[in-house]
Amino acid sequence: MLVLVLSVVGLTMPPTLASAELVLDAVSTFDYGYNMHPMGYSAREIPLDNTVPGQGVFNSDLAIWGNIAVQGTYAGFRLIDISAPANPREIINYTGCSSPTNTVGNQGDVLVWGNLLIRSWNSPVSAANAATASCGGQLVGLGFEGLHIFDISDPTNPQLVRAVRMASDTTPAGCGSHTATLVPDVARGNLYVYNSASSGACPGIDIVKIPLANPAAAAFLRRELAGRSCHDTSVIMGDVNLVACAGGNGFTVWTVDPTIAPPAEGSFEDPVLLYSRSITGVSIGHSASFTWDGKVLIFGHEPGGGGQAQCQATSSVTNRSLFFFDARTGGLLGTFVHPRPQTNLENCTWHNFNIVPTDKRYVLVAGNYQSGISVVEFTDPANATEIAYADPATLVDPNPPVGIELGGDWSTYFYRGLIYESDITRGVIIWNLSDNVVAGAMMLEHLNPQTQETSFPFKGTAFGLSRRSDQQGFVILRGFVEDDSGGDHEDFGGEAGQ
Repeated sequence: MLVLVLSVVGLTMPPTLASAELVLDAVSTFDYGYNMHPMGYSAREIPLDNTVPGQGVFNSDLAIWGNIAVQGTYAGFRLIDISAPANPREIINYTGCSSPTNTVGNQGDVLVWGNLLIRSWNSPVSAANAATASCGGQLVGLGFEGLHIFDISDPTNPQLVRAVRMASDTTPAGCGSHTATLVPDVARGNLYVYNSASSGACPGIDIVKIPLANPAAAAFLRRELAGRSCHDTSVIMGDVNLVACAGGNGFTVWTVDPTIAPPAEGSFEDPVLLYSRSITGVSIGHSASFTWDGKVLIFGHEPGGGGQAQCQATSSVTNRSLFFFDARTGGLLGTFVHPRPQTNLENCTWHNFNIVPTDKRYVLVAGNYQSGISVVEFTDPANATEIAYADPATLVDPNPPVGIELGGDWSTYFYRGLIYESDITRGVIIWNLSDNVVAGAMMLEHLNPQTQETSFPFKGTAFGLSRRSDQQGFVILRGFVEDDSGGDHEDFGGEAGQ
């Protein structure tokens, strides 16, 4: 059942004078369009000077459960109360996953499910660091790469409940957890994590099982081979049930069937390969997502690994392009070239994005390092258009010789009518997009951005919908949000971590 509610614009609490000043100061160097409005800011500022403590301990990805945002960091994670988006409040900046190598890849990708928080440990622990590298109050161990699972039922005091190691005699070093994707199977009492190592030494996705009744029993199950490294993996459930891994020179797609009991073929523990697609000129496939009807697969790549200036006017068209494919066949439907050329001192590629949950049009919200936020309408994938943006000024490297200062927008996601931006050196910035393209969008109860827990038919005019909206307000998707009548309801959550 779908329920209409008032527009978020009319419901959000106004910012206090102090909070308004904070967010305006945070975006003071940004150029942004008329329909983008800075709304809230939770600071975790990282110094640019490499002689200052804390330099390089960056902010990374986002996940959200209800009114709690989880921001990954290279030292742990942050929990942020976003119940008043104009006045976000940090609950904890957890720094208990420190490592001497955390500035060179221990990026801390995050997932959340109820009281469970899952964090990626990306870099193998060397012999030199084994005596000091720790997470959750425990030494991580020589060679460790994998996942840490926390109980955050007391968000002010996260507790480590399990570490799941990926590296072993049959899993080479380097096959850790670069990114992770959540696959809920609540009906059977389990969560699955599709783990992406982003390494050619381990071409596929590692599947980890987490029993909800006993998360401490979480275990690595197997690797699903992809024929390529997997940098990021995305899943859409509902009536679509596809899995896509982006990595190397393209992407691989599988099917799953939630009605099949694990560990049988076709179940969540053993996806069935559908096809694999390579793309000329692509070497670091990065992100994939689906339209909510499952018709279109969106593919992004990361030339230069995210640290190079690949959005210049002189950069190749391929390096600046986002790709749209038929999700079932891999046929190319269209491309979109980054429309705002950046300087030679701005690291930039298409990076992390999600799709606005609306059945009226196809809309993507993306974070692209130092080119910031891009909102793209691609209802006609052959004629996509940027309809909103927020682009920060170039970060200035304070240490000669001057070069590219890593920073900008790690991730940007649409959630409950607002845009949440995780900035590498600033923290979390919350934006309000006042545009009819998001009118009628559905409000999810939670967000693990690479997981679409449902699907729904597209009701607009595919490949040529006008931007005029015939429905105002936001739509609640039953099963994902609380019943606004105040009565009892079912959801996909449960009491995780107990």
